Amino acid sequence: MKRTPFGHTDHDNEASRFTIAHSSGIRVAVTDLGATLVSLEVPDRAGHMGHVVLGFSRAEDYAAHAGYCFGSTVGRFGNRIAHGRFELGGRRYQLATNNSPSSIPCHLHGGVVGFHQRLWSLEDAGEDYVRFGYCSPDGEEGYPGNLRATVTYRVGPERRLTWTAEAVSDAPTIVNLVHHPYWNLSGGEAPNIDGHALQLFAESYLPVTDGKIPTGEIRPVDGTSMDFRQPRAARNEEGVDYDHCWVFDRSNAVDDLVLAARLSDPRSGRMLEISTNQPGIQFYDGSFLDGSVTGRSGQNYGPRAGLCLEPQNFPDAPNHPNFPSCGLEPGQVYTSVVSYGFRAE
Repeated sequence: MKRTPFGHTDHDNEASRFTIAHSSGIRVAVTDLGATLVSLEVPDRAGHMGHVVLGFSRAEDYAAHAGYCFGSTVGRFGNRIAHGRFELGGRRYQLATNNSPSSIPCHLHGGVVGFHQRLWSLEDAGEDYVRFGYCSPDGEEGYPGNLRATVTYRVGPERRLTWTAEAVSDAPTIVNLVHHPYWNLSGGEAPNIDGHALQLFAESYLPVTDGKIPTGEIRPVDGTSMDFRQPRAARNEEGVDYDHCWVFDRSNAVDDLVLAARLSDPRSGRMLEISTNQPGIQFYDGSFLDGSVTGRSGQNYGPRAGLCLEPQNFPDAPNHPNFPSCGLEPGQVYTSVVSYGFRAE
C-alpha cells in the first residue's frame, strides 16, 4: 500500500490517497475523503491498462463536485427517502430534503453533508486492502443513534475488487450504505457508455413516481423497457432516463452473494461482473451529467459519460413495509458486500 497527499477538503482538512494492487492485473486508488474509489485500472484485450471509473486527481475536485458522488461511499441512507420522513419505534424523524425531482422534495444520499463528504479515518491497511472508519453522531443529518461505519477496499485474484461496508449503532436507526462509482470500461477511449452492453440479472424492478420515489409495487420487467435480462445497449432508444432499482431473486445466492450485473465494452474487450449480498441494484445511466465537470484526463463528463450500478436496499425502504427492512438495532451488525470482477475478451 502506498499513501500520498491528495489535497484538501471543504473544511481544509488534508486528504490522502492510498494505492493498492494485485498481480492478477488490477490497480486501485482510494481516498479517505468519502471512503471514495478514485481510480481503478485493468487491462483491455491487448493488455493495455486503462482507467474504468470516472474521477479526479485532487480532493478539491471531489469536494467541489460532491453532488455527483463520484466513486464515493454514500450514507447514512443511500438513495431517496420521500419528503425526508420516516417512522421508527413509534417516533417520526425528519431529515433534510436536499433533492427535488419534478419539484417533489426528498432526502438523497444522506442529506446536505452525507458520508461521501466526510473525512474518514484510516483504520488498517496492507498491500492489498485499505480500511476506513467513520463515526456518525446521534442527530447528524437528523438520523438517530451513534453509528460507527467501516469500509474496506480489497483487491485479489481474477482482477477482483471487493467493497465491504459494516456498521453498528447504539440505538435503533436506519442504514443503507451504497457504493457510487461511475463506470466507463473504454479506458478513456469513448466519451460515453452508449456502446456498452448491460445485463441485469433481475426479473423485477421498482416503478417510481415523478419524484423518483418507489410506488411500493414490485413489477416484472417482462415486456417493459426495464428488461435487461439479456445483454443490450446501456441506453434506451425510447428516451427513458434510467434511475431505477432492480430486484433480485436471492434464492440462488452462493456464499450470500448473487450475480447482479454484467457490463461489457466491445471496443476494449473489458467486461465487469458485479455480485452482492444486497436485495437490489440501482442503475443510473448518468444522463444528468452536463459537461460542466472535467475529469482526471481533461475530459468533460457529458451525458452518459459513465453509468452507475449500485447494489443496495430499496429506495424509500423505511416507508414501505413490504420492502426489506433497513432498520439496525443495537447489537446487530449491518454488512453490505459488493464484488467487482474484471476480464477482457
